Amino acid sequence: MAGGGRMRPNILVTGTPGTGKTTTCSLLADATQLRHINVGDLVKTKNLHEGWDEEFDCHIMNEELLCDEIEDKMEDGGNIVDYHGCDFFPEHWFDRVVVLQTDNSVLYDRLSSRGYMGAKLTNNMECEIFQVLLEEARSSYAGDIVIPLQSNCVEDISSNVATLTNWVNNWRPVGS
Repeated sequence: MAGGGRMRPNILVTGTPGTGKTTTCSLLADATQLRHINVGDLVKTKNLHEGWDEEFDCHIMNEELLCDEIEDKMEDGGNIVDYHGCDFFPEHWFDRVVVLQTDNSVLYDRLSSRGYMGAKLTNNMECEIFQVLLEEARSSYAGDIVIPLQSNCVEDISSNVATLTNWVNNWRPVGS
């Protein structure tokens, strides 16, 4: 059960790379005083990986090591987890799952400007086109906690942060 005695909520912000997860999470953490856990950075700094994937130019994350690393923080609550995947996290960790979505032309430009090309660019574009991460979230978490939000521009990000800040401020622990 989500909430599980926590006094502050946990939020997962997911979406294809380039949808604005880290920007949204950083601004939301500032607005709510929740802890921002950037999974990609944590995997690198704590060596929670099994090497490097040459084709996709990224670390091969060890999901078990990651979950062990953040478990106590998640049980305490007050976290915003920033990662492009979501199906391996325990369902009870999250009170809200946000899937950021971006129009294909905007996303293509963002990913290209980051140097994505070849299989990495194609794979990420296809994930967004086919709404893979939204479907993954819906199949992994209770439908009432999963919300898709558009993230095409600065105004969208500001609106999303305001919406989520309002949700955090109105959140109450289970049973209160």
